[in-house]
Amino acid sequence: MPEITRKRNGELQRGVIKILIDHPDGMPARDVLQLLEKEVPPTDFEKASYPKHPDIRRFEKAARFATIGPVKAGWMVKSKGRWYVTEEGRQAYKQIQDPTQFEAETRRLYYKWKSAQPEPPPEPPPEPTSTVEEAEENAWLEIEQYVQGMNPYEFQKLVAALLRAMGYHVSWVAPPGPDKGIDILAHNDPLGTSTPRIKVQVKRQTDKVDVSGLRSFMALLGEQDVGIFVATGGFTNDAESEARTKETRKLTLVDLEHLVELWIQHYEKVAEADKRLLPLKPVYYLAPSE
Repeated sequence: MPEITRKRNGELQRGVIKILIDHPDGMPARDVLQLLEKEVPPTDFEKASYPKHPDIRRFEKAARFATIGPVKAGWMVKSKGRWYVTEEGRQAYKQIQDPTQFEAETRRLYYKWKSAQPEPPPEPPPEPTSTVEEAEENAWLEIEQYVQGMNPYEFQKLVAALLRAMGYHVSWVAPPGPDKGIDILAHNDPLGTSTPRIKVQVKRQTDKVDVSGLRSFMALLGEQDVGIFVATGGFTNDAESEARTKETRKLTLVDLEHLVELWIQHYEKVAEADKRLLPLKPVYYLAPSE
């Protein structure tokens, strides 16, 4: 990218970090790039597409390329197509306001990371048609949309299927009807004679569960119970703090990302009839390191 200078890379990097600072819970990469176009308007060169790939605009590729340094520097994190800023990134944005110096520091930290690798990774191609990062983002987006679009009772069955695959014995799954707080009961043994008893609440929703929702579930847990709260929308910071500081041995929070990770991890042990609830297939492709 000969027309994208180090100063320009720094402008793109600072633009991304600024957007993420304004969205502390992170944002999907595609949304960050849309906002970045307003925060750091593309140059004429970036508005153009690649000669060999007329359907690919340079701006988005340049922005993704620019984020390699901040990620390796520990200033931002990418996970399941979602980008987050770290506290180190916040401080760097505040302390280094000159784009050229900002880029120089990310480059320094990148090469520090690179020199620590067993084998130096190859440089990214100048005109990629796609990237591993984008492939992972698209795959995650499909999974997220699929799960969020599931019938609530089917999603409940998916969680029960996962528990069985993990070796637990599911004794009861709530039938369709009014929500009474407990959706699944499970045990460590087939007869349910040993403790603890596992109570599960399942929420397939886009909104985050807040402290009041968490406390309502915790009120249903007895001394011999442990709770698992599965919420596809995740949990507010206050709810996560509550779970960490009170009754920590009794409660586990599972958001969509964690749920899918567990599903993939135990997929081979999921009953064949249950795999249709969230059918996945690994795809192997060349994935050069950044």
